[in-house]
Amino acid sequence: MLVNLVNYAVSYAEKGFSVIPIGQNKKPLIKFANKPPLTPDEIRKIWQKYPLANIALKTDKFFVIDVDRHSGEVDGMKSIKDLNHNEWFKDTLCERTAHDGFHFFFAKPKDMKISQNIGILPSVDLKAHENNYVVVAPSVLGEKKYQWLNSKPIRPAPAGLLELIKSKQKEIPPTKVAEIMLGMRKRTKTTGLFETIVKGFGDKGKRNDNLASFMGGLLMRNVDPYLAAKLAVIANDNTPDPLPLTEVERTVNSMIEKENRKREGVQSE
Repeated sequence: MLVNLVNYAVSYAEKGFSVIPIGQNKKPLIKFANKPPLTPDEIRKIWQKYPLANIALKTDKFFVIDVDRHSGEVDGMKSIKDLNHNEWFKDTLCERTAHDGFHFFFAKPKDMKISQNIGILPSVDLKAHENNYVVVAPSVLGEKKYQWLNSKPIRPAPAGLLELIKSKQKEIPPTKVAEIMLGMRKRTKTTGLFETIVKGFGDKGKRNDNLASFMGGLLMRNVDPYLAAKLAVIANDNTPDPLPLTEVERTVNSMIEKENRKREGVQSE
């Protein structure tokens, strides 16, 4: 049975935690990134609007070892036990998650940056980004509850655990965003098309060929022929010694007709 958790949320805030109201899908109900913690009064107002909201805490001052135990996947507790250092996970705040996993809480060290690491071990995540969060008790997902297993303070992480985290941080592959950014730094034909709009078609003797290549590149990428023609005029205007407009129109029309013939040939096959 779902209940209003506002008093618990206020209590967390009064203990110095940054509270985030979340829905049953574990998604935040407010924008919270890079914003100061909610005050008790702000929390009460939000819970009036979302009376059945669950509670999450921002991982700004602490990090969490998030152990998953979903059926059909590797048991994250086996990964923890295989470390042969059960003592690392004792004597600190811990909760059981709605899916029988575990959250082990540790204070962030002042002399070491803890980076987020999803999959630091099989079925074990390290939640540490200052704009990340973890769901906490007594939140309920469906009929499954989060439950504190102790009331111990969040203690500093043991040296051995920090060494493991440090070694794993070196192994983190580039994120998808980083891969995209790296790809954007590589020159491509599309890059050249964008630059042509600003730089123009170059010196005499190359302008017609560059215009034809420019139009062909746009049309091949399914840019609307009318818009492609307008971009060609803009690029020509940015050419140090521009082509006569009649010459631009002739080349543009020629490339559009060529592309139409090509498409008609493909459709007829």
